[in-house]
Amino acid sequence: MSILIESYEHQVIERFLRYVKVDTQSDPSSLTQPSTEKQKELGKILVEELLVLGLSDAHMDEYGYVYATLENNTSEDNIPVICFCSHMDTSPDCSGKDVKPIVHYNYQGQDLILPDDNGQVITKSNHPDLTNQYGNDIITASGTTLLGADNKAGLAAIMDAISLLIKHPEIKHGKIRLLFTPDEEIGRGVNKVDLKKLGADFGYTVDGETLGSIEDETFSADGVVVTIDGVSAHPGFAKGKMKSAIKIAAEIIEALPKDRLSPETTAGKEGFIHPVSISGTVEQATIEFIVRDFSDALLERHEQELEAVVMRVINQYPNCSYSLKVQEQYRNMKQVLDEYPEVMNIGLKAIQQAGLTPIRRSIRGGTDGSRLSFMGLPCPNIFAGEHAFHGKQEWVSVQDMQHASITIINIARLWAERGEVS
Repeated sequence: MSILIESYEHQVIERFLRYVKVDTQSDPSSLTQPSTEKQKELGKILVEELLVLGLSDAHMDEYGYVYATLENNTSEDNIPVICFCSHMDTSPDCSGKDVKPIVHYNYQGQDLILPDDNGQVITKSNHPDLTNQYGNDIITASGTTLLGADNKAGLAAIMDAISLLIKHPEIKHGKIRLLFTPDEEIGRGVNKVDLKKLGADFGYTVDGETLGSIEDETFSADGVVVTIDGVSAHPGFAKGKMKSAIKIAAEIIEALPKDRLSPETTAGKEGFIHPVSISGTVEQATIEFIVRDFSDALLERHEQELEAVVMRVINQYPNCSYSLKVQEQYRNMKQVLDEYPEVMNIGLKAIQQAGLTPIRRSIRGGTDGSRLSFMGLPCPNIFAGEHAFHGKQEWVSVQDMQHASITIINIARLWAERGEVS
C-alpha cells in the first residue's frame, strides 16, 4: 500500500511558517533547563495546537518538554507504542531572532538571493540537493538569520501527520506518543526527559536532511577539556621567567594534524579532533575540544593522539603542566539499533511506500535519538528536508516536508499492520 503526498490536504507549510517566527535559540552558557525560557513559547503553541486536534493529554513540563498521545484506533492491543520526536530549539551558531521566512514557489534552478543581505546567495553549486528540487516550493530566511528548519521542519511534519491521521481514521495505527524537546542543539535534548512517562517501545526522530534518507548511525562523541598551567610574571621583567599559558595553548592547536583529523579535511566515516573554544590568562588557559568518530576504539585513539600532542608541547616548557578531562557526550546509536532490525526495516519500507527511494545513511553528528537509543528507546532518524542548517543559507522544501509527513503516517500504519499479524 502506497500513500502519496497528493492524496491528502497538507498543512505543513502553514505550521512551519508559524513555528520559525518564534525565537527558540538555545544557550550553551546557561545552566537552566531549558537553557532559554523562550523555547517554552513554542512549546505552548504546540500544546495548544495538539489540544485543538483532540490530544487531551498534551502538556509541557517544567523543563520545556512537550508530551502528547494519539490513542490506538484499532482493536489490537499488542501494537508497539511508537514515539515521534523533534526538537524545538535552534542553533546558537546563528541568530534565530525575527526570522522572516520567504517561500520561493515553483523553483526552477535560479540563484536564490536573500533580500536582507544580497551577499547571501543560495546556489546549486553550493547546495547540490537543489538540483532535485525543480518545481518544488523552497523556503529560506531573508539573509540575516538562520531559518530554523533544523528542526522546525520536523515539528511541522509530525504535527501535519498527526492532523492527517485524525482526519483519516481509515488509516489504522497503534498508540503514538509525541515528544518535542528543548536544547538538542547544545547536547542537552534528553537530559530531563521522562521515559517512563513517555512509555514508548520504539521511536523515530524527524531531524534528517535529504529526501528519503533514514539514519541508523551517528558519531560517538566526547568532549575534552585541556587546562594548561603556565608561569606568570610582570611583562616588564618577564625575560626567562614568563611562560604564557595562552601561547602554549596556541602552540597545541597549531600542532594538531592539518591534513586529517579535522572537520575541514574529513568526510564519510572519518573522525576528527576539533577545538571549539579557548580562553584564559598567562597563568592558566583552557582549550575545549569535541572529538568524534563512528568507532569507540578510534575515538579513544584520537584522544590519545590529542594528549600526545599536548605532552609534546608542554614538555618544551619547564615548570608548566596540564590536565586533560574527557566527558562522554553520546555514542553511536547503531550499537543499539542493530539489536532491533525491525525498527529500521519499517522505516525503510515506510519511505518506499511514500513513493521514494530509501537512502540509508550515517550522520556526521548526533541527534536526540543517539542518547534515547542508549536510554532504552531505539530511535533512528528520518528525513525532515532541512538543508544547510546553522547558517543564514538554511533552506527547506515544502514537498520534502510533506513526504516526511507521509513517511510518519506510513511508519505508524506499518507498525499497526505488524501488530495485527503477530
